[in-house]
Amino acid sequence: MTHYVEVLIVDDQPRARQSLRALLSTWPPAAEIREAGDGHEAIQLIQERQPDIVLMDVRMPEMDGLQATRLIKARWPQIRVIVLTMYSEYEAEAKAAGADAFVEKAEPADALLATLQAVTADRSPDRTTPE
Repeated sequence: MTHYVEVLIVDDQPRARQSLRALLSTWPPAAEIREAGDGHEAIQLIQERQPDIVLMDVRMPEMDGLQATRLIKARWPQIRVIVLTMYSEYEAEAKAAGADAFVEKAEPADALLATLQAVTADRSPDRTTPE
């Protein structure tokens, strides 16, 4: 059996979501990848099917990533939230909101993949696919 994870990408920029989807397609544990354009849409998708990991942008219309992170961690504390942003000044606020990790978009792709690996390593995966 191979363990896999479901990932939700939350970013208001379609091009950013497409780039993250392409990167995640190279990460073998990512079996399901969904997308949301803001925090409200993310919460709706999480209610339907609770992903293992949420990649959360900070600056978005409607509901920003910090507010969405607070709601996610309050309602579904088992979901790992990685705040992914261009703005390093949000790191302390992201951690205070409950983010499990913080990655700047300017960092190399390997940094995000390493963070994904780290946040999934400390959970016991319950989703499996037949080998």
